[in-house]
Amino acid sequence: MTIQVIGAGFGRTGTLSLKAALEALGRGPCHHMTEVIGDPVQPALWLEAARVPGFDFARVLGRYSAAVDWPACFFWRELLAFYPAAKVILTVRDGARWYESVRNTIYNVMYPPAGVVVPLPAAMVEMGNTLIRDLTFAGTLPDAQQAIAVFERHNQAVTAGVPAARLLVYRLEQGWEPLCQFLGTAVPATPFPQVNSTDEWRQQVFG
Repeated sequence: MTIQVIGAGFGRTGTLSLKAALEALGRGPCHHMTEVIGDPVQPALWLEAARVPGFDFARVLGRYSAAVDWPACFFWRELLAFYPAAKVILTVRDGARWYESVRNTIYNVMYPPAGVVVPLPAAMVEMGNTLIRDLTFAGTLPDAQQAIAVFERHNQAVTAGVPAARLLVYRLEQGWEPLCQFLGTAVPATPFPQVNSTDEWRQQVFG
């Protein structure tokens, strides 16, 4: 199996809904950060990918047809080169609303309030802190203006760096049509999936 679709959009841009949509369209299984939870092997492999030039992504993505969300979106350039036939989907949303969602969800894993124990495996927290908190945002995530600037620069870099024929810049509210047209599939009769709201995320992670 090989990666057919690379999701270059940051987390909290509708990536879990995109995962569900891609799998409904036969582009699965689709990797997402949820695939890392509880996996004893993946966190170390993703950290190795950040540290070792020429990393073999088949070691971590070999059983998937698509990859979205972090950690994959951090490696969009490397994945683009490793899977030269893959298409790229950049999920986007308003920067301020994206930051609000991040601030209410994954921020609390990387910057937990005093006395709060994050109920996630330590290896996964280390991976997320390294790839997201440190390497993506360089410690600027607590500052909304700087974090949004990183988010917008990332989106601009993907738009400039991916050949137009291989790229779909996509907002979740657009629904099935542009996604299906981009992938060359029929539009399903079922509603477009809408999952992993802020409340759902907090319930899943913190209970």
